[in-house]
Amino acid sequence: METELTIVILAAGLGTRMKSAKAKVLHRAGGQTLIEHVVDTALQLTRPGRVWVVVGHQADEVRQTLGTRGVGFIEQHEQKGTGHALMVGREALESAGGRLMVLYGDCPLISAATLRWLVLAQEQSGAAGVVITTLLDDPYGYGRVLQDDSGGVLAIVEQKAGTPEQLLIREINSGIYCFQAADLWSHIDRIRPDNPAKEYYLTDIVEILNRGSRRVLAMRIDDSSEVLGINNRIELAKVDAMFRARKVEELMLAGVTIEKPETVSIDGGVRIGTDTVIEPFTRILGSTTIGEQCKIGACSIIEDAALGDHVQVGPFTYIAASRLEDGAQVGPYARLRPGVHVEPGAHIGNFVELKNTRLGAGSKAMHLAYLGDSDIGQKVNVGAGTITCNYDGAKKHRTTIDDGAFVGSNSTLVAPVEIGAGAYLAAGSVITKTVPPDALGLGRARQENKEGWARKRRKASQG
Repeated sequence: METELTIVILAAGLGTRMKSAKAKVLHRAGGQTLIEHVVDTALQLTRPGRVWVVVGHQADEVRQTLGTRGVGFIEQHEQKGTGHALMVGREALESAGGRLMVLYGDCPLISAATLRWLVLAQEQSGAAGVVITTLLDDPYGYGRVLQDDSGGVLAIVEQKAGTPEQLLIREINSGIYCFQAADLWSHIDRIRPDNPAKEYYLTDIVEILNRGSRRVLAMRIDDSSEVLGINNRIELAKVDAMFRARKVEELMLAGVTIEKPETVSIDGGVRIGTDTVIEPFTRILGSTTIGEQCKIGACSIIEDAALGDHVQVGPFTYIAASRLEDGAQVGPYARLRPGVHVEPGAHIGNFVELKNTRLGAGSKAMHLAYLGDSDIGQKVNVGAGTITCNYDGAKKHRTTIDDGAFVGSNSTLVAPVEIGAGAYLAAGSVITKTVPPDALGLGRARQENKEGWARKRRKASQG
């Protein structure tokens, strides 16, 4: 299959029914854009050099989205129909020979297994082409498949052109084909724009091939959801829900406990180890990996993060593009912004925010702190209300706190500054200079009590 199958994915349209300035194939479902889903499925069947994407609206954005996958692109400057999309790509596609499969960038649920059956059906039948069909209870809006007694497809009739009898047919055209490439290219120039839209419809190739004594067959599939296209936000939401339901089931079957799975949102690229517990209303997104025997608290959001084994995440915690090693504890109500590295056994408590910071093994910041652009060593205690002042209005500066240091509550560390190993900072200090190892750093004004001052002030205000 890999040596002779070429796949072309039609993705040039804007998708006006989406009511969006963004091309339809760039909308997301299940954690990826629609076009990424389709391309990734295609790459399970053939190598990148044999996958081509027809682009038009926002072509540069589509190319950028797929840039690392190594697929080819065909520009369709004017969108004149599905047949036209193949015609403009003829120079790139025809020389490949073998078989040509046609997919659509807005049909992300089609499975690689179904497409393999499609290729096999074309190969074994010797037909010029095989089209995937399915039965719908309500086929309104879809092209109807007209067949002869032997299962050959005679024609595909669109909704607007169908007779009342033809519109009673429940078997619909998915638009997904596998052709013997030579048959397609020898007949494609006969497609004419003889329709109100003046477009070149690929569906016309069925009758054209029949007139040339080349058969087209139907491969009916039972799961109609695989071939459903997305035309509006309602359909997009339904497909997104299907992807996420599949992912939740996959994880639970692999040994992950998900409480109230209907409330949890997990992207397709997420990986979670066995015996991890995911509490309700959690969102786990992007390329996140979570190890074994972790617990992710309710209403937490974790995106593009890496969590080791036995990590505890309290409820309502946000973690983005960060790394938490084995046994780390975070939350509840903590926020880890990108670039955070939490080493084994470190604890981050409620209302603590970290950004671009390393928190060493066994260190703790349990309450109401902001630690930005910091290197914090092992077994450091960061008191409540501590702030690293990392931004001077023009540049960011780093704070270093060495192993075993104790930072008193409400300390303000004005970067760049270093706190030596084993040092103590007195509560309420403003620290602007290096504190040597094992020293006590104090940076606050001397307290002065003025006897009777408050009473005099009250009398003055009353008089």
